[in-house]
Amino acid sequence: MYERKIIPNLNCGLDLIGEVLYGKWKIRLLWFINEGYKRPSELQRKIPDASRRVLNIQMKELEEHELVSKVVYPVVPPKVEYSLTDFGKTLIPVISVIGNWGDEHEVRLRNLILKRLESR
Repeated sequence: MYERKIIPNLNCGLDLIGEVLYGKWKIRLLWFINEGYKRPSELQRKIPDASRRVLNIQMKELEEHELVSKVVYPVVPPKVEYSLTDFGKTLIPVISVIGNWGDEHEVRLRNLILKRLESR
């Protein structure tokens, strides 16, 4: 597994939030868990572009940052469920504001992203 060689700069809130939420799917994972999608297979269906491996890695990182908790039920086959911790729930209003900003600027952002992709 990838091991970080440079210690991250953790001197301000933006550095800290970047360290905790950096990852293509983490914000969406938090949002979907908040909406009630708790099983890994449900999360995989909500984010079909992500591989199971990447989702598992990002879920483990969210666990390590105490944003989600994982419960493994002792049944065969194993049943796993995730839920937001109280700490993780404090991020939902922030994610909501970011999502609303994206909705408000949807056309502009989409055009900028497509323009950048076309110029490659």
